[in-house]
Amino acid sequence: MTMPVMEADLDRETLKAWAQFVDDGPFSSLCWGERIAFDNPESLTLLGALAAWTDRVRLVTTVVIPQLHDPVMLAKQLATGDLLCGGRLTVGIGVGGRHEDYRAVGADPATQTMRRLGDRVAVMKRVWAGENLTGAMLPVGPPPVQRGGPQLLVGTMGPKTVRSAAAWADGLAGITLDLDVDRESALFDVAREAWDRAGRNPPHLATSFWFAVGDGDAPRQQVHRHLLRYMNWIPAPVVDAMAPTTGWAGTEDQLHAVLKRFAEIGTDEVHLIPTSADLDQVRRVADVISDLA
Repeated sequence: MTMPVMEADLDRETLKAWAQFVDDGPFSSLCWGERIAFDNPESLTLLGALAAWTDRVRLVTTVVIPQLHDPVMLAKQLATGDLLCGGRLTVGIGVGGRHEDYRAVGADPATQTMRRLGDRVAVMKRVWAGENLTGAMLPVGPPPVQRGGPQLLVGTMGPKTVRSAAAWADGLAGITLDLDVDRESALFDVAREAWDRAGRNPPHLATSFWFAVGDGDAPRQQVHRHLLRYMNWIPAPVVDAMAPTTGWAGTEDQLHAVLKRFAEIGTDEVHLIPTSADLDQVRRVADVISDLA
């Protein structure tokens, strides 16, 4: 389950209630994403709070963009998060899709490439390995609880990105806009082959999609409202045209069927993205997941 970090008018009580409900429920992971030029909570600060508010679920950044951060400082922040949550951190990383976030922090949009992403990952892994990169008396710490650093997932939608990440990522943190299961299955096959060629263990295969649970037209309208807010860098008429086929909206029984289809193609996790901060949405999904188990 993804935190409702892209919803409006969030407060501490709402975020804490979501985190604790997910931790107490049948979910495997608690996820949240990063944006800069938006009114969402800052991702690494939120990591500290989520580490304190939860005890069981893995905490998954979906995704952090290394090019928006100094890689040594980012490695330190993530290692601190891994310490605070007792080694439950998984780091989803990607290049991001918005130049405005790069400009907001003075980062060069020209670095929005997989090669530059890989360069920063290499620095982070050296920090986590305890190498002294700064010439100081001691290396940059603390060391992460997970030896060698947290699990790394590449945020991706395409095969070229998947292949380029096989040397350093432990799996995928993908997203499907239209819930095309066959397309996701083909992407997973690309990942399996790429990881095998790189001599790596089989990749962790995760995908995600926006969701709204309910009856009638209300769930689809909820998704539409969310997309208009979240996709504010895209002209509203374009979002209006996308909305009828983007994300998922329907009843609990229909969600059950969709999740079963993703399980059948070997999906290890589906990171569900809420389109409302209403905690009842999580309760309804929890019932579906309990039935699947």
